[in-house]
Amino acid sequence: MGTSVFYFVATLSVFFALMVVFAKNPIHSVLYLILTFFTFTVHYILLNAQFLAVVNFIVYMGAIMVLFLFVLMLLNLNKENEPNKSMVLRIIGIIAGGCLAITLIGSLRSVAISDPLVLKNPGLGLVENLGKELFGQFMLPFELSSLLLLSAMVGAVLLTKKEEKTNG
Repeated sequence: MGTSVFYFVATLSVFFALMVVFAKNPIHSVLYLILTFFTFTVHYILLNAQFLAVVNFIVYMGAIMVLFLFVLMLLNLNKENEPNKSMVLRIIGIIAGGCLAITLIGSLRSVAISDPLVLKNPGLGLVENLGKELFGQFMLPFELSSLLLLSAMVGAVLLTKKEEKTNG
């Protein structure tokens, strides 16, 4: 049952990823990309990585892709504004696509998939284990990076306030 769900979701992932590339409308392309990220979230859940699934769902699908969608709608891309593609760009695209196909075929030949859902460590990917690592061995670097981000945020606010005072 689990393996068939994995292969079904993997097929959907590949299909939606191809639709991202081949969609004529950029807004449809972004919507297909959101569906592709959703299938990745299902993969993370199947692999017992709930934290990555939630982060993928919130950050990529909820924030970045919606931002892309709004930017595309604000740009108002029309067909008459689209430049003509030269023959050189088409040839480069064909060569790049061929290289990608050769890479995919080579990777599929070298990797034998026995059971993609079996994990050696059943606790891998759980939030509890991530918390133990972050607040155990890596507590000092984690706290230093949070202080660095806090100081960058305060600096950005101060620079913005200083520019507002000089302009107004």
